[in-house]
Amino acid sequence: MKRHESLKITFLGTGTSQGVPVIACPCPVCQSENPKDKRLRSSVLLEKGNTTVVIDTGPDFRYQMLRAEVKRLDAILFTHQHKDHTAGMDDIRSFNYLQQMAMPVYCEERVLKSLQNEFAYVFDDDKYSGIPEIEPHIISQDDTFDIGELSFQTIRVMHAGLPVLGFRTNDFAYITDANFIESSELEKLKGLKVLVINALRKRKHVSHFNLTEALEVIKLVNPEKAFLTHISHLMGFHEEVSRELPENVELAFDELEVVV
Repeated sequence: MKRHESLKITFLGTGTSQGVPVIACPCPVCQSENPKDKRLRSSVLLEKGNTTVVIDTGPDFRYQMLRAEVKRLDAILFTHQHKDHTAGMDDIRSFNYLQQMAMPVYCEERVLKSLQNEFAYVFDDDKYSGIPEIEPHIISQDDTFDIGELSFQTIRVMHAGLPVLGFRTNDFAYITDANFIESSELEKLKGLKVLVINALRKRKHVSHFNLTEALEVIKLVNPEKAFLTHISHLMGFHEEVSRELPENVELAFDELEVVV
């Protein structure tokens, strides 16, 4: 992959847990022929210099890596343990083989325990040949850490009753699966050039920001630019919703590239 001196963000997926289109759904959004209405499960690729990092490995991880032509991966950050953010971890095996190294994985201890349960064969003492190899790094809500040329700060957000991590690196921050952020954590988001935040749909939801709530957070943080992600088919058509948004806010879409 080409070297990027600035931070390059590629949206690998911008959909919610079922993706868009939803299996067997007859709604107009799921039947749309606009490529921007087709959303894989949410994930982003970050590139700076020779460093390449992915946030979350959902069920579409293999295809996302192929589509983005990712040839090297230095680390994976996990926001939380839900399957639409972790289910693709098995497919790091190719990177293990080609890079001849275990994959560094950064997550909270609770998330690691979930991975140990869901991918028990990865952590067995008696391992068979060809399984994924990971190198766990435990992080928490007030941590800062470096991966190659990227420096990260964790942001605590709440997904109903589930704690989730967002991540800030330089003037970019990524938040998914949230419906509440404490004021002290919002302070960590001040001075951003680009904020990515989840907005599931227009109607209120029990564990995700809806569109109005996400826009309220964006107004408080006041980034130069904001992108909405983790979008469901209930949000509406990409083009129609886009026309309703403030000037500095856009709906993200799969394969969108942003440079900070």
